Amino acid sequence: MIDDFRINIHHLELFYHVARHRGITAATRKMPYGIQQPAISGQLSQLEKTLGTKLFHRRPFGLTPAGTKLFAEIESFFAALSELPNQVRGHATGRLRLAAPATILRRYLPQIFGEYKRRDRDFHLTLFEANQAIAEDLLRKREIDVAITESEGKPASSINSCELLRLPLVLITPQRTTFRKLADFFDGDSPSQSLISLRAEEVIPKHFHAGLRKVGLSWIPEIEVSSLELIDQYTALGFGVGLSVVVPGLKRESGLRVLPLQKFPPVTIAALWSGELTGPAATFLGDVKKLAERLGR
Repeated sequence: MIDDFRINIHHLELFYHVARHRGITAATRKMPYGIQQPAISGQLSQLEKTLGTKLFHRRPFGLTPAGTKLFAEIESFFAALSELPNQVRGHATGRLRLAAPATILRRYLPQIFGEYKRRDRDFHLTLFEANQAIAEDLLRKREIDVAITESEGKPASSINSCELLRLPLVLITPQRTTFRKLADFFDGDSPSQSLISLRAEEVIPKHFHAGLRKVGLSWIPEIEVSSLELIDQYTALGFGVGLSVVVPGLKRESGLRVLPLQKFPPVTIAALWSGELTGPAATFLGDVKKLAERLGR
């Protein structure tokens, strides 16, 4: 039986960084203090000897079952260490770390953050642009406090969530066109118009193509863009039909018509967090719920 007091805490911290960064070389570059690769390798070998089991494979890197279990046990402790000085000094109350898609960060949240800054001149804000998968990874690493994302499915069991909004899918066409329903855009099984869409890995096109498959149709976009605003702009210029969602408060380009896709699954906007919320994160979650209620009316 292993004597727990023989385990070197520093060895555990090194293992945490190596597991988090997926390798000794990457950990050497990204750790918060300097230590050479041979020293890390040697100390991790000592940790494996102490525990009596192999924790990871070097090339290609991969945790063993024992390493996966150990990392799960120590991750939350070492991930929280970076915030410990602020908590001890009492500075943590004025800090919020948030992840969200660019449209949400740009269009809906500055007003909330401006109010926080007016109330607390020392308020510190860190923003990440992220989808659900990236946001969940940041939450597991304790690099953010809360995320607002387009939901791609049920989050991991360690992640809490609450639904904020449902955004119906729509097609955007120039006002002069005669299209009135989805079938009007097809000649038999083939689309008659060019589709303008976000990139295939985004949630909106995923929902759209899932709905098309249910009715035996396929519509591959000819133009992929990075924002909903660009979809409206290129549709107004006559490049094709835009795939979008009903965006609260969005003023569309003049000369455009919105066609609802009522039988298609809407895009859900949700808040994600892990563990107990910090004071600023709890305040923000309450404020963003109120904002969602107003936008959804």
